[in-house]
Amino acid sequence: MAAPVRRQEAGSGCGACQLALASVHSHGEGWSASAPVSLGQCRSMLVSLGQCQSVLVSLGQCRSALVSVGQCWSALVSTGQPWSVPVNVGQPWSVPVSLGQCWSVLVSLGQRRSALVSLGQPWSASVALMTLTLFPVRLLVAAAMMLLAWPLALVASLGSAEKEPEQPPALWRKVVDFLLKAIMRTMWFAGGFHRVAVKGRQALPTEAAILTLAPHSSYFDAIPVTMTMSSIVMKAESRDIPIWGTLIQYIRPVFVSRSDQDSRRKTVEEIKRRAQSNGKWPQIMIFPEGTCTNRTCLITFKPGAFIPGAPVQPVVLRYPNKLDTITWTWQGPGALEILWLTLCQFHNQVEIEFLPVYSPSEEEKRNPALYASNVRRVMAEALGVSVTDYTFEDCQLALAEGQLRLPADTCLLEFARLVRGLGLKPEKLEKDLDRYSERARMKGGEKIGIAEFAASLEVPVSDLLEDMFSLFDESGSGEVDLRECVVALSVVCRPARTLDTIQLAFKMYGAQEDGSVGEGDLSCILKTALGVAELTVTDLFRAIDQEEKGKITFADFHRFAEMYPAFAEEYLYPDQTHFESCAETSPAPIPNGFCADFSPENSDAGRKPVRKKLD
Repeated sequence: MAAPVRRQEAGSGCGACQLALASVHSHGEGWSASAPVSLGQCRSMLVSLGQCQSVLVSLGQCRSALVSVGQCWSALVSTGQPWSVPVNVGQPWSVPVSLGQCWSVLVSLGQRRSALVSLGQPWSASVALMTLTLFPVRLLVAAAMMLLAWPLALVASLGSAEKEPEQPPALWRKVVDFLLKAIMRTMWFAGGFHRVAVKGRQALPTEAAILTLAPHSSYFDAIPVTMTMSSIVMKAESRDIPIWGTLIQYIRPVFVSRSDQDSRRKTVEEIKRRAQSNGKWPQIMIFPEGTCTNRTCLITFKPGAFIPGAPVQPVVLRYPNKLDTITWTWQGPGALEILWLTLCQFHNQVEIEFLPVYSPSEEEKRNPALYASNVRRVMAEALGVSVTDYTFEDCQLALAEGQLRLPADTCLLEFARLVRGLGLKPEKLEKDLDRYSERARMKGGEKIGIAEFAASLEVPVSDLLEDMFSLFDESGSGEVDLRECVVALSVVCRPARTLDTIQLAFKMYGAQEDGSVGEGDLSCILKTALGVAELTVTDLFRAIDQEEKGKITFADFHRFAEMYPAFAEEYLYPDQTHFESCAETSPAPIPNGFCADFSPENSDAGRKPVRKKLD
């Protein structure tokens, strides 16, 4: 499979594709940012997996380091070893973001569990001491403050949540608001956040009804929420949590319901209504990343906050602590462990910076994805970090459990993004896979053009579809094999069900009499399932075809896979040891954070600038 090269749109920001082609100067040599690079050639751009150790270089040399997927795991080092972090903090834009980093930002950098609690570290005695003395006191004070705030929030939240707040607020509400802010500030002070540094000026609700916060890295990001008593977008289930649910309802949040299929549209309409109320409703704080990251760069912003087309005020968060115990990502210390370690620190720092209000242009109002990208660029520049166009959904695909794990140079992440951009929903695609596969089987390997390709997927011809088409048009002939597209769709829809995808492929590629395939067809199936341009399957085919018939059936493949579950590492990537470490990871991650994503599923947010494929 080959990758498309796409033309740059105005104001699209500095994405992972741009950074991967950025000029990287080392010893007088560099790569030109204007040279297009196919995803199929990403291996040559990534540092050799066998040289992971050498990439953890000193800060003086980090400008020339590219971090690949094999290095993601070795980069998870203790913050007590800053020399091993391959990021030049002073030159954030000089560090390119490669495919291998699409999920490394979602991993808690510097918070590997063993690194935080290993014996022999100088601070381990301090943690033990604080656990016996300071930790229980702080925990009790925090619990007491929440219990104290609960009756005030309960009384103040009585009545209809849909009713527009009275303007100006009654005196008793002003008093309750002041007391709740004081109680919450006392709770954070008791937790070690003795000073909250605030930079800039918070806009009035009439100036910006929506506040976009990033990076979202922890439940401690609730600090600015309690300081301002702004509304947030929450899962509807949160209101049923004892005490916490009452405190949440006081700030009049916008609830998103999983059971209501129309909930996301209603949420956007409610935000629009509040944004157009001329400051009568509290401001809404939204974390557009939709999940917690480790703050090393900003991932793709969800479009929900930007669909209303109203002015927003970007707000950036920083935690300049010597030891990072704040970050709560899907891999690393859990929520309780982070709470324990943070409360064991005598002093914790947080900085909140309110940036100038961003008013969208007419083009940005029509294109929420462009609006989100430009706001993200402004926030990244203020933070001094890079951006990546990959999303949490890409991380789930890349790290899904299964016997075939995606390699660093896969183009299936690009394919998955195009699928989302076309409005094709995975749950619907999964139901239609059998219909697609039967249509592809009837073609029997006959190539089709883009018009028939569009008809097969039941979507109109567009720039996005042309990009998807070019992924499978390796020769540039203008024709593709529909079977390859169906295999790729199966991987995207059910990434952890490897054997189901292989079985579907055997039905399409197999001979009519016995469903068997030869070595060439097996190679095509596995190349497509992994999203790579080249793959040697000779050893694997011979191992399965023990009777040397020159063909194998799915029953043969299934039997072999059950006998040798790690067949991919042994036969397909014998020289790539990073898959061993990946195999030890937890199942496909779920997003952390307390601000629910409400972006409509058929949105084209996150769509990368369109480019045409080069010959």
